[in-house]
Amino acid sequence: MLELAVKGDKKYWAWIVALLAVIGGAFLLYLWQLKFGLGITGMSRDVSWGFYIANFTYLVGVAAGGVMVVLPYYLHDYKAYGRITVLGEFLAIGAIVMCLLFIIVDLGQPMRILNVWLYPTPHSVLFWDTIVLNGYLFLNLVVGWNVLEAERNNVHYQSWLKPFIYISIPWAVSIHTVTAYLYCGLPGRGFWLTAILAPRFLASAFAAGPALLILLCLFVRKISSFDPGREQIQALAKTVAYAICVNVFFFLCEVFVAFYSNIPEHMDHLKYLFAGLHGHGLLVPWMWASLLLMVVGIIMTVNPATRKNETTLAWACVVIIVGTWIDKGLGMISGGFVPNPLHEINEYAPTLPEIGITIGVYAAGALVLTILYKIAVGVKEEVRA
Repeated sequence: MLELAVKGDKKYWAWIVALLAVIGGAFLLYLWQLKFGLGITGMSRDVSWGFYIANFTYLVGVAAGGVMVVLPYYLHDYKAYGRITVLGEFLAIGAIVMCLLFIIVDLGQPMRILNVWLYPTPHSVLFWDTIVLNGYLFLNLVVGWNVLEAERNNVHYQSWLKPFIYISIPWAVSIHTVTAYLYCGLPGRGFWLTAILAPRFLASAFAAGPALLILLCLFVRKISSFDPGREQIQALAKTVAYAICVNVFFFLCEVFVAFYSNIPEHMDHLKYLFAGLHGHGLLVPWMWASLLLMVVGIIMTVNPATRKNETTLAWACVVIIVGTWIDKGLGMISGGFVPNPLHEINEYAPTLPEIGITIGVYAAGALVLTILYKIAVGVKEEVRA
């Protein structure tokens, strides 16, 4: 099926060349970071995880969101999702590739990642995070590729795939649960020290992942003869609507607990994010914008009139993606570090090289996703022809 990836018009190859150019420019910035060190980023002693880990956290959720098409199709035999299940699995592959790249660029010396496997420490959450991420990448590659090949040959997928399919469903939940444990297992960080952090992560994942998949389905329909299907898109839209409602509800629960308990360690982080603290409020406009976008997304997806209109649905998906990215990326990471355990404030803002490298990682993910979707759509066009 790989031959389908090299068949394309001028627009397709122009897009590939543009992505490679962006990746090349970002790689030069990364070489500078590798030589100079993480001092070119906005991170500091107080804020040791920044823009890279913020995007890593968000993309783990995008990858986990793919289970919202895998579970109904394979476990509940919802036939309608048969058209888009492979698209969801390939989206998860692209997201995991970006996650792994963000981990690499966040390390001052990327070779140190080998220590995780050379000197395994099962009591470390980071060790389990590498296991679940690489395991999920492997599962989606095996399942997605073989199911697509079976579809091309007009046969049922092999029976030996079933255990991998069933394992991939709880595994998808595990990748974001373990990622949440990276944060809520740190007792010195009041903002993260909550049992509801993993459910919050999963709720935002089940909103953002399917929202991005909807946009990709609409795009695929526009540029190819393959139609993912209106029923499928509307079913995903309902998933997005419920998930974003639960996400906002969980956040409001956090606000109530923090301020009703009147514990400064928990309140100060929320004060810093939404009102500013001691004259510092770099993220205040971002966080209010995030909350507004998520509320607008709720209104547009819950209301049947706007949800069933695919133009307004597309805009709803965009505002939900942006709103959850600000909330779980910028807000969750920076909000957990500022103020520090000594209640001192050292604000964080990404630098231009940091942003450039991040754009390069997204370009690499887009390249992987483009190739995978080119193959998937090509196969589906062949089958329906």
